[in-house]
Amino acid sequence: MDFTSGEAEKEVSRLAAQVLGAAESELHAGAGADGAADDMDSFVWKELGRSGLLSLALPVELGGDELGMLATAAILTEVGRNAARIPALATLALGALPVARSADTELKRQLLAELGTGETILTAAIREPSDPMPTAPATRAVFTGRTGALTGVKTGVLYAASARWILVPATTDDEQTVIAVVEPDADGLACQRTRSSSRLPEYTLRLERTPLLGVLDGCTTQELYSFAVAGACCVADGALAAALELTTSHIRGREQFGRPLATFQAVAQQIADVYAAARTLHLITQSACWRLETDRDAGRDVDVAGYWLGHYVPLAMRTCHHLHGGLGMDVTYPLARYSALVTDLVAFVGGVDDRLDRLGAREAVDA
Repeated sequence: MDFTSGEAEKEVSRLAAQVLGAAESELHAGAGADGAADDMDSFVWKELGRSGLLSLALPVELGGDELGMLATAAILTEVGRNAARIPALATLALGALPVARSADTELKRQLLAELGTGETILTAAIREPSDPMPTAPATRAVFTGRTGALTGVKTGVLYAASARWILVPATTDDEQTVIAVVEPDADGLACQRTRSSSRLPEYTLRLERTPLLGVLDGCTTQELYSFAVAGACCVADGALAAALELTTSHIRGREQFGRPLATFQAVAQQIADVYAAARTLHLITQSACWRLETDRDAGRDVDVAGYWLGHYVPLAMRTCHHLHGGLGMDVTYPLARYSALVTDLVAFVGGVDDRLDRLGAREAVDA
């Protein structure tokens, strides 16, 4: 299999790196600081919109390019590489990609309006207490004629308070699973902030007969979950690659007993393990994204990528901290941002035990 990125993905990656790097530099230098809240670097987010990167996955009729999962993956990887405090994972992987599959043209137009400029933020409430991505959500959707309402609890919802629309997987009275759409300020919806390692905003949603706007036709709950896991792995791919680059630079320049740390055999072996973990995550994530892009069955690749994120990426990050010595414990050093981001991404996909259970169940069925 050829894992070489296409010309379009290479150009998207290059542009995303350029925009994010320049925006972050201006932000830290004071430009745009008034628009950057602790939860979100609004200046950086708007720069992505101005560059046209946020509209790549949108349908052509909405001013987009319909480039799909691979282009989105390129953007999310650069977001992870910069540990950017922006709602890219929520808006692109959890919002734009699933909504773009909707067969309801009017609903699609309504949800994706102004997303390309960064004015609209989307997210999805995929996690429930004790089950990060339930096949049969405990959240219930009750329909009366053309109207419907939701009742249930969702946890760890990214950027829920800032979102214009929230996608909510739910189970109907006839035990069918649907993806409903609600507004954050809808009646019967309570939004409570919860803690995260990176301090990026997460919320618990409590829905009590909350009216819904509509239902996505054309995207299943499992497809939404696949977009979520693949997107999280893309962000982790970028974060681990940046941590590896940072650590490699450190051990090349740091000397001990008159020699660079990189020349010690034990150090060389450990950084090689980090490289192997980073490279494997990149390849399996690319494979999962390619299968999603081409409408192939991506379930197994997504499960493997999610497990790799849950198990091997935290180990690789700890090795990076270890190889930095005391500097690796400094919370103001860039490595801390990557580590905190990875911790949240592992929780987002359900943790290593849940990912292993899902992968094991799939292998048992396939056998």
